[in-house]
Amino acid sequence: MHSGSCLCGAVKYRIDAPIESATHCHCSQCRKGNGAAFASYGNVRREHFHFTQGLEQVTEFHSSPGVTRTFCRQCGSNLQWFAEHPRPNWLSVALGTLDSALGEIPQKHIYPESKADWYSITDGLPLEHRS
Repeated sequence: MHSGSCLCGAVKYRIDAPIESATHCHCSQCRKGNGAAFASYGNVRREHFHFTQGLEQVTEFHSSPGVTRTFCRQCGSNLQWFAEHPRPNWLSVALGTLDSALGEIPQKHIYPESKADWYSITDGLPLEHRS
């Protein structure tokens, strides 16, 4: 249903099911990991995500206990975010790496209390505060 790749094209993937929803995360780790005001991720079941090229170029970073982020070791593109708890069967794909159209899906902002002070959330999407 969807395909994507990193900036240099060394890593490619496919997703065999619809992306369920999108989150725009404003936590400090996502902001630093993406070098942007927030990180946009699409949520999919792990069983539907497959690397199709360049798996040897994918490396992991454990950003906090139980949380793993993957990226291309060649160009540094952020690829995935996943946690052992509370949803171990799900992963979040960096939406900026999609090569196929996403279409309309439910979206929300998370950790808006941690947002960059220079950014204003004005798009009207739901805000989910987490602790």
